[in-house]
Amino acid sequence: MEYKLRKYPLFSACGLNCGLCPRYYTDGPSRCPGCGGEGFTSAHCGCGMLSCCQRKGIEYCLECNEFPCKKYDSWGEGDSFITHRNFLSDTEKAKRIGIDAYRAELDEKVGILKELLENYNDGRRKSFFCLAVNLLELDDIKVVMGRIANEIEPESTQKEKAAAAAKLFNEIAKKRGILLKLRK
Repeated sequence: MEYKLRKYPLFSACGLNCGLCPRYYTDGPSRCPGCGGEGFTSAHCGCGMLSCCQRKGIEYCLECNEFPCKKYDSWGEGDSFITHRNFLSDTEKAKRIGIDAYRAELDEKVGILKELLENYNDGRRKSFFCLAVNLLELDDIKVVMGRIANEIEPESTQKEKAAAAAKLFNEIAKKRGILLKLRK
């Protein structure tokens, strides 16, 4: 199926934060452009949820009066490249605060993730940082970023920076009862 290009592919029709997925930050043919982004059909052969939204003329499942429909039954029990744990709460939040406010928050998270990947990734932490920024609340992420700025020495090796940043994210995640691992 050929999909219409979506205005904002970083937040999927179904409620996943595509802008926080490791495949969004991959170079090469396995890179995903986000939900309905340019080249989407090259990365995904089909998506029933996006097809349904486009047939109904809506941008997001949350705009449908049947949401959450049977397509969501047991959908959030496992993860793919991106966590599915928060898709329902993220979708409900977008509905509650409005899509523009949700996009602004997601854009801020995407900016933080880019900073982490550029400055604190040792080549082995991309998925971890994507997961941490996706699952933690923005206020908690900002606290960790402040600690990173104050506690990690600039002359540390990339491996030391990555380990220290991961430790700080794991500490706050543990306090919140969040496990920073994908569920397979």
